[in-house]
Amino acid sequence: MKFTPIFAALCTTALIASPALAQEWYVAGSVSYLDQSDSDNSGTTGAFTTGNLGDGTTLDVAAGTDYGWNTEFDNGSGFNGEVGARYGNGLRSGVEISYTKADVDTHTGVTLGGGSIDALDAASIAGSPTPLGASVAAIVADGRGDISSTSIFANLYYDFNRSGVWQPYVGAGIGISDVNVKYNPSGVNVIDDGETKFAYQVKAGLTWMMTEQWEVYGEYAYRATDDIETDNDLFPGTLDIENQQNLLSIGARYRFG
Repeated sequence: MKFTPIFAALCTTALIASPALAQEWYVAGSVSYLDQSDSDNSGTTGAFTTGNLGDGTTLDVAAGTDYGWNTEFDNGSGFNGEVGARYGNGLRSGVEISYTKADVDTHTGVTLGGGSIDALDAASIAGSPTPLGASVAAIVADGRGDISSTSIFANLYYDFNRSGVWQPYVGAGIGISDVNVKYNPSGVNVIDDGETKFAYQVKAGLTWMMTEQWEVYGEYAYRATDDIETDNDLFPGTLDIENQQNLLSIGARYRFG
């Protein structure tokens, strides 16, 4: 399901209504350290015949057979920009655009039909009629690829201690994320697909009032989407990929007025 038209309409309505309520506008930008959580990938196959299992035999796999593996990601980075408005009661709202990216570290624990296939020759999943001389586990351990997200959020915040130099705040937002995933362990293209999904985030941060117009802030955010459903390029099937993020950001705001 595509949330883009609905979300765009809500954002437009909010921006049109905001001038009547806002006491002050601001723009903000930040950079982030990204901790992309591991993904317990899971999916089902179409009907296909494996390559050489390593002993000269093959296996007919029925459509709907469960398979999956675990993917670990390296630490990544992100960039965020926001346009927002302050109101007289401590509330603040903003429309945020964000981009994040993290590389794949490794894949482990490949299963098919509920059992491990780590020890099989990699020819079995590569469709090769002759053994490749390396196990499935060895091939997928060489993790290559990445996961990237381009997102837009409508955020609502509450600022504490508004008369002080240091102002803690909390916030939350909903939006959409266009998520793209590439899995090509050992140069073998397995996944190169993406999906646009509903996204949400919660935040906590601390603002330092450097001047009357300039603020510096540090922030933690947890973001997540529903699982990303992708098509498998190696053999028939789909794979659901989990997408959860922890971000530590530092940035600056400029207050108009």
